[in-house]
Amino acid sequence: MNEVKAPPDMSKPVHLLAFGFGSGLLPKAPGTYGTLVGVPLYLLLQPLSLTLYILIVLVAFLAGLWICQRTSEDLGVHDHSGIVWDEIVGYLVGMTFAPSGWLWIVIGFLLFRLFDILKPWPIIWIDHRVQGGLGIMLDDLLAGLYTAGAVFLLNLTGWFS
Repeated sequence: MNEVKAPPDMSKPVHLLAFGFGSGLLPKAPGTYGTLVGVPLYLLLQPLSLTLYILIVLVAFLAGLWICQRTSEDLGVHDHSGIVWDEIVGYLVGMTFAPSGWLWIVIGFLLFRLFDILKPWPIIWIDHRVQGGLGIMLDDLLAGLYTAGAVFLLNLTGWFS
């Protein structure tokens, strides 16, 4: 990782969002803590219709392109480990088709972290080649899509019914 030219300024709304309301500032496993921030957001969005849920998550993704790009520029480093807006949105993507209940929240959380950490193809390819806000957001979008597919299939098979 390149040297950070400036620390995050949590008084700036863009940094506050990028760093997951401060969760990305925790010293160990900021991506995991950022994903945890996604859980209460998911609980707020879960009762919405599927269409409205997807629309809000799409807006969060599109906003994340700018949020992550701007914060990276401010800090002077691409994809600072404390930038966790991408994990928050990725988790929300992963929960798109999840049934209600804490079991599914945990399953979605664990699957998303697994896909985000292991970066199966093409996530790893994108992570190494796509720069800027799009690069930061896109690998977690794909991890979220992998998670959504896995959650959908697990629910379909009835393994956790």
